[in-house]
Amino acid sequence: MSRKRLVCIQCPQSCSLQVERQGDEIKVTGNKCPRGRSYGEKELVSPSRTLTSTVKTCFPDFPRLSVRTEGEIPLGLVFKVMQEINGVLVSQRLQPGDVVAPRLTGTDVALIATADMTVRDQQAATGQ
Repeated sequence: MSRKRLVCIQCPQSCSLQVERQGDEIKVTGNKCPRGRSYGEKELVSPSRTLTSTVKTCFPDFPRLSVRTEGEIPLGLVFKVMQEINGVLVSQRLQPGDVVAPRLTGTDVALIATADMTVRDQQAATGQ
């Protein structure tokens, strides 16, 4: 049997969950909404996270670009994926949602831009 205490992050109630596994059965208690149950089960079986970070660019006017993963990364791969993200250098101007890296190490999850690098470029071109 395995047990885990968690604070649910799926809604503003921040329920204190108790998650227990006995064989194939998973029991979640303490949740005030159905999302707490699915969160507790997932955290016990296969925890994962969405990552946010920044990457280097080759543009002096925009030296770092904010990025995030398009989906969740298994918790066991977070440090490996962050190593990869830390090695990324963006050499073209991107907009939010543009793919920075199509498949991060060990996953099918893309890294996407969350900032608009073209805004400063457009402002400079128009003299604003």
